[in-house]
Amino acid sequence: MRQIFMGVGILAGLVACSPNTGSPTGHVWTTLNGEAPLVIAHRGASGERPEHTIEAYTLAIEQGADVIEPDLVMTADGVLVVRHDHYLSTTTDVADHPEFADRRRLQGEQSDWWVEDFTLAELRTLRARQPWAQRDASFNDRFLIPTFEEVLDLATAHNVRTEPEVKAPGHFVSVGLDPLPELVRILRERRLDTADAPTAIQCFEPDFLARLNAEIDTQLLMLVFPMQELDPEADPRQPTVSLTDMAAFADGVGPSKALVITAEGEDTGFIARAHELGLAVHPWTFRDDVPVADGVTIEDELRRIYALGVDGVFTDFPATAVRVRDAMGDE
Repeated sequence: MRQIFMGVGILAGLVACSPNTGSPTGHVWTTLNGEAPLVIAHRGASGERPEHTIEAYTLAIEQGADVIEPDLVMTADGVLVVRHDHYLSTTTDVADHPEFADRRRLQGEQSDWWVEDFTLAELRTLRARQPWAQRDASFNDRFLIPTFEEVLDLATAHNVRTEPEVKAPGHFVSVGLDPLPELVRILRERRLDTADAPTAIQCFEPDFLARLNAEIDTQLLMLVFPMQELDPEADPRQPTVSLTDMAAFADGVGPSKALVITAEGEDTGFIARAHELGLAVHPWTFRDDVPVADGVTIEDELRRIYALGVDGVFTDFPATAVRVRDAMGDE
């Protein structure tokens, strides 16, 4: 399935169905395909609405996001639903439901309610909450947990791309809930199993992406972070999976922004190395409400990362990323 992620030929066929990408301007972008970088709504417009809700995705689309990102976990009855974590205490009102009090259990060192212990019907009785203390909580306890297919329906209705991330597939396999067959079924039924489909699948686990690569031609994005987070002795610029290794099965890379740019804006050379291998680069996560460095604003950081040639950015605040990108495009 190895093809260049979001390559010129593929993207050319998608621009018509993605109105947010924008028309060519005098600005010269140094992305892999020469187009303006994509703005990817990380968990939807999660800085302003409870994450991974239809309402968060809808707001992101209204703000001009090119891509919406649903994280996928699996219910007890084998349904792919959209949550970042497979525990439920921080992003739902599950603790307020006495009927589920006995579902709380210890897993590893954490006592919580776990999505794999709930059916879809049970999850539908919960409501989403904003997990970030500094963000607007006025929308708490109002929105449902959507299924993956509902998010795909929304994306289709609005002609935007999706970049689903499969969360902890190894864990779900270990409890008898392999997400791969259901993911493949959904993609095939919707004709999203081709290299030119308006979607790309992400994961932190290379084995899962390699398995998926053998099943479908959908674009794949390998997520990585600095190896130093696992091994303090490692080079801080070394990713958890090497670029050369991922190039055998992936079409792009989603690195922690720490691998791509320093807090002061120094280029690490990661983008250039990835581009040499035909890998697009979609770093994460750009947030308006998380300090970058002394004297560095989120606008400064976005302008710098765009100038370095990233092919897309994951952001909790799509409106800001769109505004900065479009301003650069007009220069």
